[in-house]
Amino acid sequence: MINGGWVCALHVRTAGLGGAALGSDEEEIVYLAYIVIDVQTNQIIGEREYAVRPTRRTSEELQTGQPLEVIIQQFDDFIQSLQVDPHSPLFRLVTDGQPPLRQCLHPEACSKDISLPTYYARFHDLRKEYVRAYTLRAVTPRAQPPPPPPDHPGSLLDMLNYLGIPPYTGENFYAGEVKDMASIIQRIITDGFRLELPETIDLVLETGICSKDDEIDGNCIVRARGLPWQSSDQDIAKFFRGLNVAKGGVALCLSPQGRRNGEALVRFVSQEHRDMALKRHKHHIGPRYIEVYRASGDDFLSVAGGATCEAAAFLSRGAHVIVRMRGLPYDATPQQVLEFFSTGDDPVQVLDGEDGVLFVRRADRRATGDAFVLFAKEEDAPKALSRHRKLIGARYIELFRSTTAEVQQVLNRSLETRTSQSSTPSTATQPTEGLLPVALVPQHVITSGTAKDCVRLRGLPYEAQVEHILSFLDEFAKNIVVQGVHMVYNAQGHPSGEAFIQMDSETSAYLCAQQKHHRYMTYGKKQRYIEVFQCSGDDMNLVLTGGVTPATSPKVLSPGTLLPPAPAPRLLAHHIAHQSLLARQHENLLLASLRPPLYLPYPPRSPAPAPYSLPLLPAKRTYDRAFTPAEPAPAKRQYVQPQIPMSLPMLSYATSNPIFSYANTSPMLSTYNVPAMPTALPAGYGATLSAGLPASLSNPFPAGLSMFPTYPYYPGV
Repeated sequence: MINGGWVCALHVRTAGLGGAALGSDEEEIVYLAYIVIDVQTNQIIGEREYAVRPTRRTSEELQTGQPLEVIIQQFDDFIQSLQVDPHSPLFRLVTDGQPPLRQCLHPEACSKDISLPTYYARFHDLRKEYVRAYTLRAVTPRAQPPPPPPDHPGSLLDMLNYLGIPPYTGENFYAGEVKDMASIIQRIITDGFRLELPETIDLVLETGICSKDDEIDGNCIVRARGLPWQSSDQDIAKFFRGLNVAKGGVALCLSPQGRRNGEALVRFVSQEHRDMALKRHKHHIGPRYIEVYRASGDDFLSVAGGATCEAAAFLSRGAHVIVRMRGLPYDATPQQVLEFFSTGDDPVQVLDGEDGVLFVRRADRRATGDAFVLFAKEEDAPKALSRHRKLIGARYIELFRSTTAEVQQVLNRSLETRTSQSSTPSTATQPTEGLLPVALVPQHVITSGTAKDCVRLRGLPYEAQVEHILSFLDEFAKNIVVQGVHMVYNAQGHPSGEAFIQMDSETSAYLCAQQKHHRYMTYGKKQRYIEVFQCSGDDMNLVLTGGVTPATSPKVLSPGTLLPPAPAPRLLAHHIAHQSLLARQHENLLLASLRPPLYLPYPPRSPAPAPYSLPLLPAKRTYDRAFTPAEPAPAKRQYVQPQIPMSLPMLSYATSNPIFSYANTSPMLSTYNVPAMPTALPAGYGATLSAGLPASLSNPFPAGLSMFPTYPYYPGV
């Protein structure tokens, strides 16, 4: 409670949106205004306005001010010139709502590495103080109480109208809001209200342990997607700077292979902070934009909840830094880990000696090659991480900054049995012989379409990861869309040596395929040449879904465990070719049967013509056309209505070869000799067609090939 001291009204403007959306567009601050009020005398003792020069905009109108760090220092000097100690608990900032400090000043200062004075971490929300004073009747008005105000004032004007205070109408338009704030503050002090319970802004992320039995408020969780793979929990907390993250509230998500997949679940202290976090959707960490979505409490517990006493005892030692070691020899000992960090240049000591080292083991106590190490101080982190890729014996060790949630997530997965439903894709069934393997991809979206804006990499080392692919693509890596690298795994969850890359245009994909085809990728001591092909989204889907049609194949592959799609009845390409071939054969047979007879004006004197025979269809060429949709289909012969009364043929369905019969049995054109229509297919016609098919189509056509124009059933189709 403040019974004396000073309050300072702070108004913030950016180059973008204002009001409730202030700071949601990631625009820079261009204006700051301060008015200092002495609480004892209820008088204004100082005012200052500052034009702030942004660094990302080049407009001349905005280049007249000073940089933000200069403005912060100038106001600090000004407030001390008034004989006011801004670092005293009796000095408080007052803002119109939460966004000025939480969504604007603190995030921008963090992104520009500006250190704000400590008094910017505590403030009063004028709207909450107004509601506490008048809506909740915290004070007794001197006159007859007016009607109750709205519970949630939408603007300063709502509060001014209720209190009967005229808004500022001076010439200085920009200072109008901060002067209205000062008028409301003075009126609250006049009515005997005292500012209570200031808001605080947490600047340091506190570590904490979460159990699967804990109750989590699902209205306080968000999912951040698109994070750089090397991001730590501290980096994520900086992205949400200004908002209070709960203790141990950052949980990095891991892929089925135990590596970070660019996602994290973040738990905030209240729903109000969660709602402000959602407004940072598509804000940036460096050049990458981050997607922010709602999540549930169960999502957070599934990642951050611990189930082992070993992890709880390890994490309760009070360490400020956790480092994950990967690639350890299976017979490594805690003493070797201690020597790894304590020898060489810039040594660092592990917290609690051997007790500060935790090896990750499977349920049968076999080593996995991973370990977690604790360090006491934040200053130890860069010293420990400087040993990245140093050797223990003949193996190089990878080091990463870790979190309590990652420790519990890795330990939980290591103890899961191979038959667990939540384990890696090893639970998939063996593919049937002759079928395409089911591909499981950890990325969240698979593209589609005929545009050839993707490339396919084949021949990758099985140990290759996304970072190795980015290094291989070199200058073309900048043309990859967000989360556009899709590693292909077989039905057992093992790498297949293939990957698909989504590029930002067909031109980028073409140039990448031309310049990187048959180039070498180096992984450790291995050197493999990589095949690079340009392809489309549909081509990629065909491989990744195992030949399942797009209508039934799942497109969203994470978060969550996917069930493998049902296998196709046969290779999809062969099936399409087979059906297309059948359709064209029936079409040609029907056209031949309906061809009108040749009418002669006089009886022919020459011998009767040779029996009519149907030409054999080019089966091989027709098979190839099934794979070339761009090739135009052969023109169909125009049907000409005969000039004589003639009924359509009716086809028989006997087991013998089909013959033609006519409903009209009366003689037609008896004056002329008309060539006889064919009454049956040539002998051996079906066998000839079967002989012309490729070897992959093993089932021949039946000898009695029907001329019925629909698709009959053939065994094996």
